[in-house]
Amino acid sequence: MRYAIVIEKAAGNYSAYVPDLPGCVATGATVEEVEREIKEAIRFHLEGLREDGLAVGQPSAVCEYVEVS
Repeated sequence: MRYAIVIEKAAGNYSAYVPDLPGCVATGATVEEVEREIKEAIRFHLEGLREDGLAVGQPSAVCEYVEVS
């Protein structure tokens, strides 16, 4: 599955979250690190949903950039 993620710059690191998986978050010192960490967080989150017998919904978030002048 392919999930949209949001990466934000924080005071001393980066954080990421998955709009389609509430509560699925990760942090890292660099963008590359937070990308690795969020992938692992997604795997862990999905595994937990399955173990709890909960449905794993299909990704539905859409990401776009807009130009503002």
